[in-house]
Amino acid sequence: MKIKKNKAFFASPLLKKIGAIADANGFAAFTVGGYVRDLYLNRPSKDIDIVVVGDGPRFAEILASGLRAPECTIFKKFGTAMIKHRGKIIEVVGARSESYRGDSRKPEVMGADLATDLARRDFTINAMAIGLNQERYGEVIDPFHGLDDLAAGIIRTPLPPQKTFFDDPLRIMRAIRFAAQLHFVIAEDTMQALHDERERLSIISQERITDELTKIVASDKPSYGFKLMDETGVLELILPEITALKGVDQIAGYRHKDVFEHTLKVLDNVARESGPLELRWAALFHDVAKPQTKEFKQGLGWTFHGHEEIGARMMTAIGKRLRLSQEVIAYVQKLIRLHLRPIHLAEEGVTASAIRRLIFQGGQELDDLILLCRADITSGNPKRVAKHLHNFDVVVQRMQEVEEKDSLRQFQPPVRGEEIMATLNLQPGPLVGKIKKAIEEAILNGDIANDHDAAFEYMMHIKSDLLSD
Repeated sequence: MKIKKNKAFFASPLLKKIGAIADANGFAAFTVGGYVRDLYLNRPSKDIDIVVVGDGPRFAEILASGLRAPECTIFKKFGTAMIKHRGKIIEVVGARSESYRGDSRKPEVMGADLATDLARRDFTINAMAIGLNQERYGEVIDPFHGLDDLAAGIIRTPLPPQKTFFDDPLRIMRAIRFAAQLHFVIAEDTMQALHDERERLSIISQERITDELTKIVASDKPSYGFKLMDETGVLELILPEITALKGVDQIAGYRHKDVFEHTLKVLDNVARESGPLELRWAALFHDVAKPQTKEFKQGLGWTFHGHEEIGARMMTAIGKRLRLSQEVIAYVQKLIRLHLRPIHLAEEGVTASAIRRLIFQGGQELDDLILLCRADITSGNPKRVAKHLHNFDVVVQRMQEVEEKDSLRQFQPPVRGEEIMATLNLQPGPLVGKIKKAIEEAILNGDIANDHDAAFEYMMHIKSDLLSD
């Protein structure tokens, strides 16, 4: 990777203004960390990290006043501050050193010089600073050769990696996340330390781990991050259900593919299509129950009967453990349950009633389901892939035709419960639901049109039979 000097830094009115305010008030100020890294990578960055030698919160108050910023939040406990200014977030901290206890990642903080502050940072590519004061404006301070590592695409730590990860185990996840996002390699000694200190992740909150995991899932090739987690033993600690997918069994000439490798291919396929984050979670967990449902049947081979339903049930506990929202859990469960349906239709025959039911069940998530099913075709045999994709295209074409005719994706009962009760003189109860279900089934079977008049007429036609049951 070729690193270029970013001219935008020198032309930035905001950075020059911060430097001028620092000069006027006797502070040595620097922009540091991710902002500097992203400048050299030409990546957009909304946040600006500022380090001053001295009282960080005091400088933040002065800076907010000078910028006429609408909001400045001081975190006295941590000695940091956050300023919101014209769509950007400016984080201000005093240069400091940190010392850690073995049972916590929360450090004891003491004031220090810039060199000490940079040394405490997680990776060399984040341990660079650029001067903001007039006499040092634009000067790059790079004591750990972060620019060289940016150019080489390497993740390494400024201090010995064992100490870095022992002090703050969240950096284990951050190393893998940066490697996944930037397509960097992790230095050999850093990789070894990731493995050696992985058990320290037990002192990190699940929310922080999931935040880093989410960023790995959201990267443009998530499989790279997952393979790094697997190589270092991290994956087994945070997602044992995914490591359980590894391995290939063979009996009497029958072998099944490595579900772990297949899952990562599906995840990458979804990412390649820029699938939404929740769809990426569905791709990751769509075959999660295959180890529990794996069975060898003589003459037939390996089967995974019911893995979609069992996988959806497993997602309740997995989602809660990862602190995913109820909405995301429900979404993932729905797609796990349905991910085999379109493929089965392609194999068993595309009847209109089966298509209607799939559209009805898929609802608002139908397009995401189709994307997941296409991503799920990962055979290494090009002819087999072409055949499956052709069959799948036939299903999708029929779905489009039926949807245009019947408008089932946003299905609402043409005859609502209130009208059923008023027309048939019924009280609220199971019978009302039974009548609504009968109308729904008639629409899905194609017996009646999906409109009010046809549904009302059908209700009046079947009411005697239903009311006499």
